[in-house]
Amino acid sequence: CLWTLTAIIKDILKEEVLPKAGVLKKLLAPLDAVIEGFYHSILFHHFDSHHYTSPYSEAANNLISFIGLLEALLASRIELELPLRCQRIFFLKVSYVLNLISSSIHYLIKKKFIMLLKRCVLYKSKEDARSGSLFLQTPSFREDMLALSNAALQVVDLTWLDQIQLREKASYFGSSEAAPGDNTQGGSDQTVLRAVSLVVLKALEFKFQNSATEGEIK
Repeated sequence: CLWTLTAIIKDILKEEVLPKAGVLKKLLAPLDAVIEGFYHSILFHHFDSHHYTSPYSEAANNLISFIGLLEALLASRIELELPLRCQRIFFLKVSYVLNLISSSIHYLIKKKFIMLLKRCVLYKSKEDARSGSLFLQTPSFREDMLALSNAALQVVDLTWLDQIQLREKASYFGSSEAAPGDNTQGGSDQTVLRAVSLVVLKALEFKFQNSATEGEIK
């Protein structure tokens, strides 16, 4: 069901002749509360279970499918700006994702969520898209970005950064795991390091721009 809904949203966004806003609203409005319920039930629990230590388990596969749906909802939000709760939930309840990133869940899932966070702070619908800073002029998007920035800065002020895994690994064609008997040590994952740094910097920048007093900025 998650995969099918994600595929339909992506197909609508690719379509050039459809009235995208109207079609997406007709599709998502009846599912608004359902998708928000999914978000709470899927992300609001402990991910230190062995079910999530492998990316091939059923639980991990379901979570990866849900990440795909969140990516599609972000794309529809940035490109169309429909005022639906399911398109805002990632921003408003981002603390669930921040907690998940610092858990013992498999590295692949953490990385997918970190890259999705990066797209949010850059206001991008997909990895190769241009930044959509014009959307910051809309009140709902500014409200959502401020909620995301506040949540990110709160966890950074604690020990969140110390818990971010930058897994050392060697790169192999077709695989990220070392071959048996190979002791080659790789460095930190620079993609994740850059993405996390950017999320923190953009959260600070947005907070500065929207702080009312000097004391709040300090």
